[in-house]
Amino acid sequence: MDKGNMKRREFFKISSVAGGGLLLGFSWMTSCKQAKVKAPAAVAEALEMPKQWYEMNAYLKIGENGVVTIYSQNPEIGQNVKTSMPMIVAEELDVDWKNVLVEQAGLNSKAFERQVAGGSQSIRQGWETLRKAGATARQMLITAAASQWEVDPKDCYTENGLIIGPEQKRLSYGDVASAAAELEVPEEVQLKDPKDFKIIGQGKGNVDIDGIITGKPLFGLDTKREGMLYACVVRPPAFGQKLDSFEDSEARKLTGVKDVIRFGDKIAVLADSTYSAMKACRFIEPKYEQDKPAESSIDHDKELKALLEKPATEHKRNDGNTDKAFKEADQVVTRVYEAPFLPHNCLEPMNFFADATGEKVIMHGPIQTPAWARSRAAKILERDESEIEVSMTRMGGGFGRRLYGDFSDEAVEISSLAKAPVQLVFSREDDMTAGTYRPASKYKLEAAIKDDKIVGYRMREAAINRNMFDAIAHFFPAGAIPNLQVSVMKHDSNISTGAWRAPYTNFLAFAEQSFFDELAEIMEVDEVQLRMDLLEQAKEPAEKDEKIEYSPARMQDCIRLVADKAGWGKKGASVHQGISAYYSHNTHVAEVAEVEILDGVPTVKKVYCAVDCGIVINPKGAINQIEGGIIDGIGHAMYGDFSFDKGKPSASNFHSYRLIRNQEAPDIEVYFVKSNIAPTGLGEPSLPPAGGAVANALYKATGKRFYKQPFVKETSILG
Repeated sequence: MDKGNMKRREFFKISSVAGGGLLLGFSWMTSCKQAKVKAPAAVAEALEMPKQWYEMNAYLKIGENGVVTIYSQNPEIGQNVKTSMPMIVAEELDVDWKNVLVEQAGLNSKAFERQVAGGSQSIRQGWETLRKAGATARQMLITAAASQWEVDPKDCYTENGLIIGPEQKRLSYGDVASAAAELEVPEEVQLKDPKDFKIIGQGKGNVDIDGIITGKPLFGLDTKREGMLYACVVRPPAFGQKLDSFEDSEARKLTGVKDVIRFGDKIAVLADSTYSAMKACRFIEPKYEQDKPAESSIDHDKELKALLEKPATEHKRNDGNTDKAFKEADQVVTRVYEAPFLPHNCLEPMNFFADATGEKVIMHGPIQTPAWARSRAAKILERDESEIEVSMTRMGGGFGRRLYGDFSDEAVEISSLAKAPVQLVFSREDDMTAGTYRPASKYKLEAAIKDDKIVGYRMREAAINRNMFDAIAHFFPAGAIPNLQVSVMKHDSNISTGAWRAPYTNFLAFAEQSFFDELAEIMEVDEVQLRMDLLEQAKEPAEKDEKIEYSPARMQDCIRLVADKAGWGKKGASVHQGISAYYSHNTHVAEVAEVEILDGVPTVKKVYCAVDCGIVINPKGAINQIEGGIIDGIGHAMYGDFSFDKGKPSASNFHSYRLIRNQEAPDIEVYFVKSNIAPTGLGEPSLPPAGGAVANALYKATGKRFYKQPFVKETSILG
């Protein structure tokens, strides 16, 4: 029972709905406010639509025939929130899922506080509000039906969009929607017991799947508007350069080219097709001059190594007395782990539509941070944010690249200068060479061993342009080792860096989990047992130290489950197993990778994965996210390599940048720890442990430890 928490400001209702419909607006994250947006662009042809819809920003809408529409607030980058979040509402509303329509809401920061896709936080932060939204609507419908029957609402219940009363009287939601709209919003609603869930926990298909497989216009690249021009951009070929001048006469002669515009250090070509615009870019003759240092990865490598040896300037965590622990240790183990820059390489290259007119600015496209994109556009154009309308498309991948919106900035600026609607499109080469990259980084890990126990631990990070988030210092092994120190150093660079799927942890997990495997071997302890023992030691500190984020007990459950399902240590000499367990983005994950030698080459054949993400909303979507994260993690750990020479990227397309291939993807089995705890995210947590599990399995198969990514760069044995 949720008592007293459903304030009037959190819900609003519209009475006298034409056609007799109930309309409840709610915020997916916090409070709900009335706002107008366009009516849904598409409806399910199989359903008979109500005659009129009433317009909101984020809302639940019930028609007179019982059809329900739920608008999804958060951007959809393939993480399944457009399906899973409405499932939560539908569960508490107790409606038949087949009668639910889902539409993408546009940006409205007055109605929402967090229209963001990032950090695997959408489900976690929306859970309570979404449940209350559905439950409140259901209670109002029951009350309306009870009033019509002149019975006590407590004697009524719902089932699949029907209100059922005494003597099995029945009314559909559509029958009482109009009357329900006249009622006061209840201050107290009954939320379902998880054991009674009928939609949550059931595998539901992606609500956009028919459109995806039939090629309907769902993505940014599908955008078409009357009078629209296509824009492609010539950018400096190396970081640190600026545009001096350019010759465009030959480009302007090409068929379809409408204009060539300079903006900043870039040159936009506008044409009637992407082909014409991209072709014309090759005929532009720019001249550049060096404005900032021409940086190379070789120099970065030296800088990061030097930083690891300097006294730390900042400690993120400093437990006990590490100096004393290391001084008195029987043995000290020190290892350094290294990772390169990485591009994002989303399947759909960066693109965005903008139409900047004197009256208003329309922005439309794939963006993970629509409010941030709007605020930047307002500064670029010197316009008030109220004049800018932002709508979102599905994204063909994001992985952090679409957080930053440099492409939306370019689109609005080009449209303003061209005085025309513009669809900006990156080529694959643009996407890879004008990116925002995962920073190159190094970790120095040290362990002090005394009396066959790890008594001291030091971790130092040196990275390009960044320091580690404070919270990561409070992940494992915080609390498990009495004397622990975590410190960070950074080297500033003019190469643009930013979040890359599972920021920070995507490489750190490999380093730490490889390190603990090596410690287990040195201490002659089973790798699983070492982790279980350390987690046992962490239980009491975790209860006392609120900064420690992970749950030792929940992580132990994941390790037990994955070890059992993988048959840890029972597969025989030909199957080499490696384990990794990591907590990130509020979710606990343990993985066992299996490597076999095939035709003389060690091959990752199978991965077992155990996940504690609380209640699983949509198992079908959840498994999809976990499998994708594992394959992504393995592929980049083994093959992903990217560097810079005098500011110029080392690769421009997939002929020179290696991704994992279909035949290299392992079989994956996913298991969930049963839980009634509120759900957490799944878009990122399965990626970090993957590299460590594979590295540890490869060691078993080859006798070689890996300290650098990608692994193929360290050895020829991987083919």
